[in-house]
Amino acid sequence: MVYFPTLRVFLVYVRDEAYFHLLPSAAGDAGTDPRIRAMAFPPLGIQTLAPVLRRAGHTVRMFDTCHPRMRAEDVAEAARQDAPDVIALSFLSVTAYPTLKAFARKVKVANPGIPIIVGGAFASINASRILADCPYIDHVGVGEGEDLLVDYLAHLHLDLGTVAGLVWRSGGEIVKNVPRPLLRDLDAYPYPDRTSLPIDYIESLPLDVPAVLSLDKFCTIQTSRGCPYTCIYCDIPSLAEGKWRSRSAEHVLGEMQELSDQGYRSIYLTDDHFLLKRKRIADICNGIVDRKLKFHWGCEGRVDSMGIEVLPLMGKANCDMLAYGIEAGTQKMLDRLGKRQKLEQIELAVGEAKKHGIARVHGFFVIGGPGETAEDIRETFRFAARLPIDTFGFNRLAVYRGTPLWNEYASRGIVDDDRDWDKTFKCCDIDPDTVPNDEVNALRMKGYASLLLHRIVRSPVKTWDLLRTFSRHMPARDLFRLISGPFRKKIAPPPDLPAPMVDAGIKVPVRAPA
Repeated sequence: MVYFPTLRVFLVYVRDEAYFHLLPSAAGDAGTDPRIRAMAFPPLGIQTLAPVLRRAGHTVRMFDTCHPRMRAEDVAEAARQDAPDVIALSFLSVTAYPTLKAFARKVKVANPGIPIIVGGAFASINASRILADCPYIDHVGVGEGEDLLVDYLAHLHLDLGTVAGLVWRSGGEIVKNVPRPLLRDLDAYPYPDRTSLPIDYIESLPLDVPAVLSLDKFCTIQTSRGCPYTCIYCDIPSLAEGKWRSRSAEHVLGEMQELSDQGYRSIYLTDDHFLLKRKRIADICNGIVDRKLKFHWGCEGRVDSMGIEVLPLMGKANCDMLAYGIEAGTQKMLDRLGKRQKLEQIELAVGEAKKHGIARVHGFFVIGGPGETAEDIRETFRFAARLPIDTFGFNRLAVYRGTPLWNEYASRGIVDDDRDWDKTFKCCDIDPDTVPNDEVNALRMKGYASLLLHRIVRSPVKTWDLLRTFSRHMPARDLFRLISGPFRKKIAPPPDLPAPMVDAGIKVPVRAPA
């Protein structure tokens, strides 16, 4: 019989500080209460792993670096006092990697004997490179962590070579173990731990300034994983092997019932594509109605999905926020981005959502993509003005490793895969076939002005209701920032450039930010 010891594990979610906001809290500011309020999505990854590890017999302590008392020095001090057997760092994307490296260094220097393992999307794509780049990280978990981390802890003091999905150092060499297959039964795992962190996560819009929607008790749920589509700017298909897997409606409803009983009144589904399977959506929505669950909820999806047909049922089940990845307002750019959808499908999906009572329909757009012209950008704003969307965001398209667009740029010599792997670039900063950055920003500013004016003139009541929703929970200064943000010019430092441009001596001047 093999003996598996009980280990003490720190689970830490390391955030990019640009993507969360702390809300004032009198008690927290005074230092008498550790609880804070953060406008951010909860760290669902470590919240999911914690009960899995406890079920395996381990003890777990969680940290989220959005908390001002859970920064690197705090975790390092906690490790000195508690002496965990492992510190597991989770982070999402390339933008958080510099913070992750600095975090690992501080914790490792203070606790040199404690192994550090990292995981997450960026880590899974760049595992060997991370170990070569950062000596303070000992191990990297590639892929989903539920079974991997339990297996890793069981073999930590035995043979790490048997842990599928692990990349690690052995005798100074980087070793890549065999890959770990995707999880098959997502119902097999306990519900996430949403009680251990002294943080209240606040429902907000997906914007870069504080845009609080409500102060309802809020959390996130993931009911499925992966996406079968191949948009050129997205790394999800490569991470999930192009597969979509889901939890059963019964399992999802059990978690929703528990959350409703615990007082949660706002839930956001973080699925990469919730609207994929019509019957499953119907079963979940019917369950919400039948159980009389007391929350409202939101989700994301594609406009061409079969789930569009169950929008009436979603509205009946208190879905009040639906975010579509619209991305572009010309068929040319939809095709170039690999969206595999039509403008007519966008118009139908948005119109049906509003028709069937979805209170807020959000549109994600990207501009400054490969091959896009100034007129294409103008037409995207004109197209957005014709849609009955309530909120919207227009971001400059970025490219990063793990996406088809990155592979295209590497083959064209625009980026160097060996030297640029830990960077992200805006296409309009590096692609000679794209509208230059300054022109993209000018077009965006004009487009926002035209779009907002159109909204005020055509839908004054709806616009007023939306602003009133924001004003209930936002200071006047933040509301002003929300409205005026796209029109404020600030000086930003020059962007990072890929290695081939640096080698060629190309320099980008100081410019207005995105």
